[in-house]
Amino acid sequence: MTNLFTRTLREPLLWFLLAGAVLFVVTGRAGERSAGGEIRVTDAERQRLHDQWLVQTGSPPTPVELERLVEQWIREEIYYREALALGLDEGDVIIRRRLVQKLAFLTEDLAAAAEPTADELATYHARHADRYLQPARASFSHRYFSGQRREDPEAAARAALADPDDAGDPFMLQRTYAARSDAEIAELFGRDFAAALADLPTGEWQGPIRSAYGWHLVRIEERLPARAPALEEVAQRVRADLIQERRTAANEAFFESLRGRYRVVES
Repeated sequence: MTNLFTRTLREPLLWFLLAGAVLFVVTGRAGERSAGGEIRVTDAERQRLHDQWLVQTGSPPTPVELERLVEQWIREEIYYREALALGLDEGDVIIRRRLVQKLAFLTEDLAAAAEPTADELATYHARHADRYLQPARASFSHRYFSGQRREDPEAAARAALADPDDAGDPFMLQRTYAARSDAEIAELFGRDFAAALADLPTGEWQGPIRSAYGWHLVRIEERLPARAPALEEVAQRVRADLIQERRTAANEAFFESLRGRYRVVES
């Protein structure tokens, strides 16, 4: 009995009949719920297909190519309507997220349609001045002492304080840095190195100071204090931030207006 059952499962005819039965049910259901109806190919749709091809290929489509694009669009539209009629969008996480995303984008785009005025930009800039504050910066030179080349690189660095211009080992990065913030220095050399530089006077070789690479002598060439840039210097950032704030606010307001239409029931 088991062998017979196994042989039956392997029969192509069985799977053909099962596939036919499934197709019959699906097409029958589609016939009951099919969107059907009219598919209108408008001039605007033809122009959209034309422009999309132009952007993708760099040249306009020929009449034959345009007709193929229209036929492809018609095929997609039919499949799309039939898929909706079959409820294939239901329970699909990817489709769900994409529709949510599109609705959010639509709401945000409507909010960002109006270009911010000069007064609105100035007000936003003043209200968020700390966001555009430029941090203090330092320009410095350094001499590197490698633990791979020396038995005691710290002692070598200390001894080189008498003539640091002629001292030091080859270094994989630069020997001078201009106008770097504490965060940038920390990213290059480590946080302890950046913190040590913050306390150094200008114009004199100091050290030894340890970094992620080894030991250094450092001379601060110049310090630039933190400053608040004028609106003209950061106008593009301010505009982008204001538009994004409008998008977020519009999305939240739209959701709240929809939320009131629904009653959430715990079950």
